[in-house]
Amino acid sequence: MAVVWARLAFLAGIISLFHAGYSAAQHRAYMRITEQEYTSLPTDIGVQGLMSLLLTMYGILHIAGDFKEIRANVQLQNKSWETVGNRPTFYTFAHRGRALSPNYIPPKSKSLLDNIENISS
Repeated sequence: MAVVWARLAFLAGIISLFHAGYSAAQHRAYMRITEQEYTSLPTDIGVQGLMSLLLTMYGILHIAGDFKEIRANVQLQNKSWETVGNRPTFYTFAHRGRALSPNYIPPKSKSLLDNIENISS
């Protein structure tokens, strides 16, 4: 039954918020037509907009239900440190570490002249 009241509060808040916006647009148009200087909105439109916003927020908070805790230790308490730190996307198999080894023999590279000789023959 509480969800029904929350949904009604949300619906009433949204309708009232749209009405406040429409009233603000009408007031602005009226000020243009009468060629008066537009300084600010009337107080009743501002109060209606604020109260509509609060009513809509109340309705949404009660419709959403229970919130989940943000604390990380609640979600990670059943996991070991190895599974938390495991990041398969960072695995690297082809790297330059072998070039730092004292036993590394670099592949023979062909010079530009060798390439030209192979093409001409």
